[in-house]
Parts: sequence; C-alpha cells; structure tokens
Amino acid sequence: MPLPLTRIYRDLRYGQPVIVVSGLPRSGTSMTMQMLEAGGMEILSDGIREADESNPVGYYELERVKELDGSSDASWLADAKGKAVKIISYLLQRLPETLNYKILLMHRDLDEIIASQNKMLALRGEPQESTNERMRELFEGHLWKAKRLLSRRSCFEALDVSYRSVIDNPREQAGRMNRFLGRGLDVEKMAAVVDERLYRNRR
Repeated sequence: MPLPLTRIYRDLRYGQPVIVVSGLPRSGTSMTMQMLEAGGMEILSDGIREADESNPVGYYELERVKELDGSSDASWLADAKGKAVKIISYLLQRLPETLNYKILLMHRDLDEIIASQNKMLALRGEPQESTNERMRELFEGHLWKAKRLLSRRSCFEALDVSYRSVIDNPREQAGRMNRFLGRGLDVEKMAAVVDERLYRNRR
C-alpha cells in the first residue's frame, strides 16, 4: 500500500522516527525494549531504576522522560531519532509534533496489569490507592483516549502488540515489530530473550 502524502511529507521534513515503546505500566514495555536491544537497535536507557523482583531484567527507563510531564522542553528527543525509548502511554500527548514517531503500543489483560501492579506495590510496602474496579475503569478510559490520539496526529504511526501474543509466539511478534519498524533487526535474537517464566500474573 503506498504511503499517504502526509506521511511522505513528514518523512522528508522531519527525518527518521523516534521509536517509542508505550503502554500502561506492567504491560510488557520493558520486555519489548529488551527485544529491540537484542535485535540490534540502539536504546535510550540510563539504568537509574535498577532491576528488582518485579522486573528482574531491568526497567529500561530513561529518567529524562519524566520531564515530559509538566515540562515544555522536549528538545532532547531530537537526538532520539532512530533509537528506542520507553514512554508510558500517559505521556504520549506531550510528544512534540515536530518529530515523527513509530509507536509500539503494548496491550495486556487489564486484570493481569492490576494484579501485577498490586503485587509490585506490596513488595515496596506502598498502599493500593484505588480499588481494582476503579483502576480498571481508569485504564479503559485512558486506553481509549490514547488510541484516539494516535489515530488523529499525523506524527504518529502505531502498531498494537499483545503481551500474551509475544509470550505465546515470540518469533512471530518479533517479525511483526521488525516489519513495522523497517529496521532489519535480528528477529531470532529478539525472540530468544522472551522468557515465559516472567509471565507471573496470569488470569
């Protein structure tokens, strides 16, 4: 299928995209970042948030991403072209439209996400601030808004990726990501890092 004229124009004007791994917390974003790194893509991660029992392979986060919440300075993103960075879906609306983005949007069963978050909070000794029912309601509303945002802004191209599908068919899903990104990544190495043993909060 030929590219729309708006996409061709944006590619010529703004250059290669920033690769964004996004989704709700506990939806498989860290796993996806690990896959991209294994496949040969340069990632942006500072290691400030260290691996722990909740994420034994690490969080693959960049502290500077938090500056997007309440800050108008996102100039550092210009240096992220062609690289992968993890940005939770709540912050997608903060991304400047003067860049191109390819978004890998992770999806996971909401009950599993809530269970995983509750377990992580318990391990940290932190209270659960809302009921499971309220959290599900908030997550559903947010995901609807995020999908609407991605469909309406020409700076975004998005691929929906199911966490469960990656666990069940890592090579197939790694291939989908590779085709979407057009990066010539090593699909076999991407698939090899998927560890089903870390899928610990299941329905």
